[in-house]
Amino acid sequence: MPETQESPFKLNRTRIFLLAMGAVVLVITVSMMLGGLGSYQALRDASNAAKEPTAEQVQGN
Repeated sequence: MPETQESPFKLNRTRIFLLAMGAVVLVITVSMMLGGLGSYQALRDASNAAKEPTAEQVQGN
């Protein structure tokens, strides 16, 4: 009986693990490109500070 050849694209545990690790690396890379959590916190702080009047605006009134 001739042996049947397995498909080269068949998923096994090793390939699933490598795909998952690639996805994790991709998520980390995109997160770093977008600035990470530190930049997000700085943006929130700047947004909150912009809602309050500055010292020049308080003295002018």
